[in-house]
Amino acid sequence: MKLDRVIAVRNNKTIYRDGDKCIKVFDEHYSKADVLNEALNQARIEETGLNIPKIFEVTMVDGKWAIVSEFIKGKTLAQLMQEDPEKKDEYLEMFVELQTTVHKATCPLLNKLKDKMNGKISKAELNATTRYDLHTRLEGMPKHNKVCHGDFNPSNIIVTEDGTPYILDWSHVTQGNASADAARTYLLFWLEGDIEGAKKYLDLFCKKSNTAKQYVQKWMPIVAASQSVKGNEKEREFLLSWVDVVDYE
Repeated sequence: MKLDRVIAVRNNKTIYRDGDKCIKVFDEHYSKADVLNEALNQARIEETGLNIPKIFEVTMVDGKWAIVSEFIKGKTLAQLMQEDPEKKDEYLEMFVELQTTVHKATCPLLNKLKDKMNGKISKAELNATTRYDLHTRLEGMPKHNKVCHGDFNPSNIIVTEDGTPYILDWSHVTQGNASADAARTYLLFWLEGDIEGAKKYLDLFCKKSNTAKQYVQKWMPIVAASQSVKGNEKEREFLLSWVDVVDYE
């Protein structure tokens, strides 16, 4: 395996390309269980028939865990939106179409979204009363078992030269309520500073999935609190500012 072509550097991991293979190498402190869980999640999603890179193997590289999967040649949807702003609405349409396709899939062996969120809310930097309120709100939300990507944003979609979109990065996938997944995507647009994009995205998602906007908005404080346990201080501050937002215009 040749690790001389870096294609991305993320927190705790570096991604390389070797011919038709993509090698994601985790740093030495990364949990073995988390690496194996990510690979298992991706393998399970492969079985749903969604368009994703196939896993070849889980291995060790210089004492570090690595996941080897198919390299998909193309541009991310984020790149395409940047290169051709006039077509952004068209790309957004494709983006939402893809997300609703993901939500139509089921995968009974995935971890449950509610369990993951409850665990994260418990660790959030919030007072006990606020945490209790969020746990209660979360428990009151309808239980679904749709595939939820967990980090669905334009940089996780690669479009090949023939126009086929592939969905990357299944490390956060769970089964649960699609509107929670949409709330997460909405907040990701905000974190990128694309507030207009966030609003257009939400309108489009609600229209295509026949979901009331208020319903997705009810998830936002819950999702923001659960996401606030990771990321840098600026992101945490932003996400925690959403936690007290109960009523929306």
